[in-house]
Amino acid sequence: MHDLLSRKYELLTQDMIRVDRRGLFVTLDKTQKAKMVYRNPANGEVFTLYYNTLPKGDHSETLGQQPDNVLTLKKNEAAVEYKYIFDAKYRLNPGYEGTSYFRNYKMPGPEEDDINTMHRYRDAIVYTDAHSRELERSMFGAYVLFPYHDEERFQEHKFYKSIELINVGAFPFLPNSTKLMEAFLDEIIMDSPEKAYERSTRPRGTKSYYQNKMSGKNVMVGSLREKVQLDLALKYEFYHIPLENISDHKLLTQIKYIALYQSRSQFLSTGETGIHWYGKVVDWKVMRRKEITERPYRRGTEDKLYVKFTVEKWMKRDKPIVSGGRGIYTVLYTSKYMFDRAAEIAELKLETEEDLVQWREQRRLGTVKVDLNHEQVDLASKVLGVRLKE
Repeated sequence: MHDLLSRKYELLTQDMIRVDRRGLFVTLDKTQKAKMVYRNPANGEVFTLYYNTLPKGDHSETLGQQPDNVLTLKKNEAAVEYKYIFDAKYRLNPGYEGTSYFRNYKMPGPEEDDINTMHRYRDAIVYTDAHSRELERSMFGAYVLFPYHDEERFQEHKFYKSIELINVGAFPFLPNSTKLMEAFLDEIIMDSPEKAYERSTRPRGTKSYYQNKMSGKNVMVGSLREKVQLDLALKYEFYHIPLENISDHKLLTQIKYIALYQSRSQFLSTGETGIHWYGKVVDWKVMRRKEITERPYRRGTEDKLYVKFTVEKWMKRDKPIVSGGRGIYTVLYTSKYMFDRAAEIAELKLETEEDLVQWREQRRLGTVKVDLNHEQVDLASKVLGVRLKE
């Protein structure tokens, strides 16, 4: 595995292979520090290959589990790590005619007991969250590496097809039979966080759960006219907008968060453009503009109806949502699920989890762009029809 990874990725550190100076021997260190750390030159992501040990924090609440290799991937867009088990097994069932193995699979392959071990590893190894103390299953996939040379034929085996279905299965792994394994390593390393999550078998009902999470437009992103508006909003923890800019007044009852868009035209000199700040709405009122005393009104607007949102606390994103060549003219609505995952404003208009996965996959390859019929992504101007293109 190290040989395959080191061909394409930069080795940063390793404490797995040590030379015994007393003779011509290479010793594999089986301590908890036995690991190799790599960096993907395409995006700077760092990942780790552990040998004969589990990553820190992973354990079993029942019986001890110790797979041969664990590959841990840290994606730029995700807070969690994605972990995969690769366990070397030295048994090949030849699948002779007349045996039950031949009747089930029609060809040689790994032993069924070894596949069952992969299920056990994936389900038994858990991670304890440092804050909530909740247990989470930490392994996203588990695979047998077994001695077999005919990779093309093995692609028809049930235990190879099961990788795509449930992320448990087997790969032929001999010195001259590594193409399937190499291709798979490249896939999971380049996966977006959403695609990595999709590979794992999720509990029943997960899809409808996320559909419900994404369908609620509970975040309103409002555009700021000038820098002083941002300063006052942050100081007094509020945001105001003309009532006429909210096309459907029913939306007021479902807005749970306010986010602030800082345009290039007004904020480029400050060095901060895009969406940096957001906060949870604790109250809102329809008021005359002259009743909003935190900021002076412009002449002629004193009796105009505005909505004033009171924010519990403004929070700053770790990474801003950048314009990506698009802006927000007045206001845009999105779901909190999409808002938390977006890196560009155009992503806030994606409607489904499938759209988000496609966008993320293409963006990691550097080939995604969005075609809109207006440079301002704005619900009030009825910009519709975001589509993804390679």
